[in-house]
Amino acid sequence: QVQLVESGGGLVQPGGSLRLSCAASGGSFVNYRMGWFRQAPGKEREFVGTINWDIGTTYYKDSVKGRFTISRDNAKNTMYLQMNSLKPDDTAVYYCACGRLIMVGGATIPRNYDYWGQGTQVTVSS
Repeated sequence: QVQLVESGGGLVQPGGSLRLSCAASGGSFVNYRMGWFRQAPGKEREFVGTINWDIGTTYYKDSVKGRFTISRDNAKNTMYLQMNSLKPDDTAVYYCACGRLIMVGGATIPRNYDYWGQGTQVTVSS
């Protein structure tokens, strides 16, 4: 059974940085796509970015392009989300997710992912 565990959330001032980690276990993750989503209070869960686990290509939500970077360490089965120039609007619970054989066209849709972490809170406030 695949398990995902996020870490690295916290409180940061506007303009600051955080790096989230997502440790994956229970599978080989060949042909998998990994993604980051976030959910603010009273809002729907929204796509942040995604990475193809095999070849490392990434795709991001427009509002985070140039500020957020997704990477992965295949040897550690860990995905990262480096968040720079954080804004109050980035405040949310951040979730990592993974699923097998998800095409880029479907990568923004939460229901296409099979496994989810428990989430980590990111709060951007002065």
